[in-house]
Amino acid sequence: MTRTIMTVDDSPSMRALLQHALAGEGYRVASAEDGVDALERIDAASPDLVITDINMPRMDGFELIEAVRGHSRWNNVPILVLSTEFSDDKKQRARRAGATGWIVKPFDPVKLSAAIRRVLV
Repeated sequence: MTRTIMTVDDSPSMRALLQHALAGEGYRVASAEDGVDALERIDAASPDLVITDINMPRMDGFELIEAVRGHSRWNNVPILVLSTEFSDDKKQRARRAGATGWIVKPFDPVKLSAAIRRVLV
């Protein structure tokens, strides 16, 4: 069974990089440009994992994590943060919101793949 990963990032080039890396690993990829777009698409995408940026317009990654965790259908889906941010305060805030893990951009495809395998058990 092919697993689906929803990527959420306001950068078209980052979405394309993630699409390429994840499709190359055999995942189906659903992309969204920010948190609002992700919430509009999440039911149709039915993701096994969400990978989100933090700094985005309309709804940032923290708000998206909280919204996904507040939704009964999606509250157990693993959420990885992929961001240029790396402060301990931001990581703790993401964990409190419900993030499963954190990866710093630019990402190493091998490390990203390993992180995904760890959370998709």
